[in-house]
Amino acid sequence: MIRRSWMMTGASIETTLELWVSSLRDVKARIAPRPWRQQALLGRGRWDADALRDMVRDYALEILADPDAVMVVDETGFLKQGKASCGVGRQYTGSAGKITNCQIGVFAAYVSRHGHAFIDRALYLPKAWTGDTDRMAAAHVPPETAFATKPALALAMIDRALTAGIPFGWVAADSVYGVGDIEMALRRACKGYVLGVNANHHFGSWIGKPPVAGTAEEIAGALDPGFWERLSAGEGTKGERLYDWAYCELADLDAAEYDESHSGLWTRGLLIRKNIADGGLAFFSTWCPAGTEMATLVKVEGHRWAIEDAFETAKNELGLDHNETRSWHGWHRHVSLVMLAFAMMAAIRHRANAASPQKSIRAVRSRLMRT
Repeated sequence: MIRRSWMMTGASIETTLELWVSSLRDVKARIAPRPWRQQALLGRGRWDADALRDMVRDYALEILADPDAVMVVDETGFLKQGKASCGVGRQYTGSAGKITNCQIGVFAAYVSRHGHAFIDRALYLPKAWTGDTDRMAAAHVPPETAFATKPALALAMIDRALTAGIPFGWVAADSVYGVGDIEMALRRACKGYVLGVNANHHFGSWIGKPPVAGTAEEIAGALDPGFWERLSAGEGTKGERLYDWAYCELADLDAAEYDESHSGLWTRGLLIRKNIADGGLAFFSTWCPAGTEMATLVKVEGHRWAIEDAFETAKNELGLDHNETRSWHGWHRHVSLVMLAFAMMAAIRHRANAASPQKSIRAVRSRLMRT
């Protein structure tokens, strides 16, 4: 069954098939200088998975690039048996909703009005791995690889995107990535963010803003009922994803305080989401140009759904979690190839939906007349 996110509405079947053929040829030409010897593609072959990762990113951006795009960071689990697969261990994964034997991959997705695709990835190695040199060597992990937290892996992805000049205006992530170095890096880069935080995270307002102080949960509990506004976080598989939202501006700061090469007034704030059905709360630390409306922050937060959809699609339809190799290189090569397949499908979908139905009909009629 084709997922809703892959539905193509603007082109005829014939045009869509032509897009598939041309896209496959295009992708084959792009990867030819990198992977080779298909029989040993994931294991014995010698090729740079990071070069393929960067090619996938550039390929996806040819279609998806937009200055207001959101870079979404999240992780997913890969259930495994045994102890040999690189990075495997008993750890929590949201994919299973429990602690289980698995690998964890941290991913970055690029989400814009044109669609979404993965642009970066990294395999998380627990300390039980990085502290065992024999185990690392057996899985062919590069010897210079040291332990890195999931937020550190995400920060490296953000740094790579900034270094490559990737156009994006925002970063969104859940509470695993919500505070610390990522916040400061994005402030220095003048990039907005909507980052999840825990209920006990403390917030306080500064001079010039309404007085607010306490944990996120305490602040939410003290808000007047009229302060909440019902807004959509975007369309999901079952229609509009409606929640009640509240937004507290906490401080206005000049961008030059974080990087002298930038200027302009930015606002630090707290965004709160309330589930309509059960009243459950979620909290987000925000950073945005002064005057940004709450609806914009809600839209940015809603873009996190795209990476969840991408994980499900990539696993169910593209074999993201069907990697049978055990090595460091095998994992990164397999995942990079799946990312390429996902980006190709995103490109086909975008081009198909942008095609003029009238032009497609005329093309079909013309060919019928020639036969």
